Amino acid sequence: MRHILVTGGAGFIGSNFIRYMLEHSSCEIINFDALTYAGNLKSLKDAERNSRYTFVKGDIRSKEQVSETLRKFGVDIVVNFAAETHVDRSILSPDAFVSTNVLGTQNLLECCRVYWSLSPEDKHCRDYKPDVRFLQISTDEVYGSLGNDGKFHEDSPIAPNSPYAASKASADLFVRAYWETFGFPAVITRCSNNFGPYQFPEKLIPLIIYNGLHDIKIPIYGDGQQVRNWLYVEDHCSALCSVLKSGKSGEVYNIGGDTEESNLQVVRTILRLTGRSENLIQFVADRPGHDRRYAMDYTKLHQHTGWKPHCSFEEGLERTVQWYLANETWLNDTADRDFQTYCKTMYT
Repeated sequence: MRHILVTGGAGFIGSNFIRYMLEHSSCEIINFDALTYAGNLKSLKDAERNSRYTFVKGDIRSKEQVSETLRKFGVDIVVNFAAETHVDRSILSPDAFVSTNVLGTQNLLECCRVYWSLSPEDKHCRDYKPDVRFLQISTDEVYGSLGNDGKFHEDSPIAPNSPYAASKASADLFVRAYWETFGFPAVITRCSNNFGPYQFPEKLIPLIIYNGLHDIKIPIYGDGQQVRNWLYVEDHCSALCSVLKSGKSGEVYNIGGDTEESNLQVVRTILRLTGRSENLIQFVADRPGHDRRYAMDYTKLHQHTGWKPHCSFEEGLERTVQWYLANETWLNDTADRDFQTYCKTMYT
């Protein structure tokens, strides 16, 4: 039986991935999470009843905690979701993003290299235990901003425009260096904007829903015409599963949806689905370094694994809105007083 360490598993994509793998595989899942503000174990109440699921509170920056967990559970796959992820927060506090996203990823890589290597003290050793794999979860934002046409390919230049994107690009480069230097069995995936259940309400879609339900103004940066390539989170999880099964070590795989929508159009669609007025829309000063457009070409992933997204943006958005409406208690509890204070600071 495979033993998968999911770092950052109490976050949005991580918790959805854990549920997906418990349903679609026979693997043992170890959720390793520091439970920062965006980590929420309430998102995994259903998983706690599964005998193949274990939670370990830990920080990927701690060599002792990571190494002990790898040994204790005999981990042979690591999926690294653990990261500070919100661009706005990276503008306010870049140092936290360097600490977790860069130094934390490097520590995780080194702990895994030592644990999996057949001769960890030999710098020339490129032999590892059978079938081990490290999957680094990255983002389209490392590529920077697109013009009106074209899509990002895996060989597109890395040109991050925010401290968050720069920290993720740095982490990717460490993963690549471990593959080149040590033959470390790692793969990088870069995904477009995810949406779906259990997303922390600082992100656009749950923020729209929360503010709409409470008749709070919905802040829209600039003119709202920033275009994103949207991916339903369950499709992202299935893509990651396909990479674990069929992806090639040392490679980068883009993961994206088939729909591009402007932020303003997403807001208007959700207001319509929830029966709220567009009078709640409030345009605010644009974010510094705000990327205008992202779009991902997932041809390589499809050719290597056969994956493609199955949930349309329209269907996924309706599912998402209905989930939040049916789980308003979860949403309200998550958007606590500290979060509301943060919103007033950020968008005023």
